[in-house]
Amino acid sequence: MRYVNLAFKFIFFSALLVCITIFTAVFILNKTVSREYKINRGDVFRIDSAIPVTADFPGVKAQNTDFKNVGDCFDVDLKIFGIIPFSTASVTVVDETYVSVLGKPFGMKVYTNGVLVISAGDVETIDGAVNPAKEAGIKVGDYIVSVNDEKISCNEDLSQIVAESAGEPLSVSITRNGKHKELTVKPVRSKEEGLYRIGIWVRDSSAGVGTLTFYSAASDIICGLGHGICDSDTGELLQPEHGELVSAEIISVKKGASGDPGELKGRFALEKISNILLNAENGVYGRPYTPLETSDLTKVALKQEVKNGKAQILCAVSGNTPELYSCTVQKRASFLNSQTQNMVVTVTDERLINLTGGIIQGMSGSPILQDGKLIGAVTHVFVDDPQKGYAVYAENMLETAQKVADVENDSNGLKKAS
Repeated sequence: MRYVNLAFKFIFFSALLVCITIFTAVFILNKTVSREYKINRGDVFRIDSAIPVTADFPGVKAQNTDFKNVGDCFDVDLKIFGIIPFSTASVTVVDETYVSVLGKPFGMKVYTNGVLVISAGDVETIDGAVNPAKEAGIKVGDYIVSVNDEKISCNEDLSQIVAESAGEPLSVSITRNGKHKELTVKPVRSKEEGLYRIGIWVRDSSAGVGTLTFYSAASDIICGLGHGICDSDTGELLQPEHGELVSAEIISVKKGASGDPGELKGRFALEKISNILLNAENGVYGRPYTPLETSDLTKVALKQEVKNGKAQILCAVSGNTPELYSCTVQKRASFLNSQTQNMVVTVTDERLINLTGGIIQGMSGSPILQDGKLIGAVTHVFVDDPQKGYAVYAENMLETAQKVADVENDSNGLKKAS
């Protein structure tokens, strides 16, 4: 009887261990496996995962190979070890996409839709310190787009209207998180200057240097940076009313070190590259003013094609001619579905480390190549370790570029009504 009890306990705890293992595997996979994939026509679909995952395509006779028609979408059953189902995903058949990889520095000039409130402070009056803007409900990060129905395009517009208000209430139209609000602000006279103030500082434009990632001839869109243009004070993604990308050259390097991210210092050139159609989380996108050379094309890798291991960064750290430097990439499984910071990049090329310390500001947007394919772009540097940084999948940037093109074509009447 004692042996029977021991056998029962062994079976029970073994079964419990198996259940815990399965539940843990399901939990991890639900965090690290995407629910949407693309596959090139005729390719074999595989999921790169630490825990073996297979895809079952119901209704498809030739498993993983019957992907002949671009645009076809399959519902996929995902299984652990090909046995235990844990989730589903959609797989869409796409054509191979080729782009012109760039890696050249560029300058950006961005003018916001209205003026951005970057800070606030009390106004000293003869009756004490007050803040009219704060009392009216204006917050840092708001965009002031008009005052008394007059459009605000620059800092000077707002300053003039406030100064000429004579202390009368002003009707202020703002946008906050994409939503419009109407507020009333009553300027007060500054004791020190004798001028009317409302107690805020604003910014109407931003400029900087980054790296161009690629040009897609199919969509006629050029993109770069790999992350959005954010205000240096608020950290918020800027909402540009208009702006443009111009050519630039790197004139000096501030080498990165632990605690200091370093910087590529550039000089804007006269050549205008493109307008700015979108400032997005994963980059800045525009349509070139003149056609770009597209004779040397590179295939864009889908996210499941990216492998952990050796790769190359294409960037310019002097002048405007890019060079290839060795690095490694490590996919961030939990960021598979994110629009940015999908990989960790580590610079291994001693030449680049000696020149820059690794990844520094201004290298954002630098293309990353692996096995002859474009897999992503540098986005951020690790402040405490400049040899490392984040990167975004090229597939994500390509998707955004196509959406920008679709919207632009629609607005220009280039697409047929369905």
